[in-house]
Amino acid sequence: MSADPLRTGLRAARRALRPGDRLAAADGVADHLLSLPFAPHAGAVAGYWAMDGELPLHSWQLRLPEGCTYCLPVLWAADDTLRFAPWRPGAPLRNNRYGIPEPDVSDAALLRADQLALVAMPLTGFDAHGNRLGMGGGWYDRTFAFRQHHAAPPFLVGVGFDLQEVDALTPQSWDVRCDAICTGTRTFLATETA
Repeated sequence: MSADPLRTGLRAARRALRPGDRLAAADGVADHLLSLPFAPHAGAVAGYWAMDGELPLHSWQLRLPEGCTYCLPVLWAADDTLRFAPWRPGAPLRNNRYGIPEPDVSDAALLRADQLALVAMPLTGFDAHGNRLGMGGGWYDRTFAFRQHHAAPPFLVGVGFDLQEVDALTPQSWDVRCDAICTGTRTFLATETA
């Protein structure tokens, strides 16, 4: 199955989830993210603003260790990658060109991808081998392309619902593999499935 029909079906399935199931999955994902063997106790970590039925990360954000700074992605037009800005609930936001809220901060407050300890990335689909199917824009793949050829911070964790698992995805040459995938009930570590 090609990516576009697959994306369409998976996006419809995650949008159809009941609110209670969505919240339970968010709590489960928080447990799994905090239990990862490489879960940081300090430093900058990044999540995302949940849109289009994506799994919300509020439970994880509120339970992070005190030494961690939660960040949200910001579109960086200079090279079509992402930068990351510290954000707390209630802090100012502005919508980017896709209508996704971003922290309303100066460029000086933005962090580069290699300054983060861990990134929880949204996904449309995934397989048990750490392959992630995104929305198709390539933002995360371009941003973390430096991770393709050598292990370097940050750790990359795909986050989604159990129903987004597929048997196998065929990665493209530009796809960046996740170090782990967390759902509400399970964690797939790439080192265990390689």
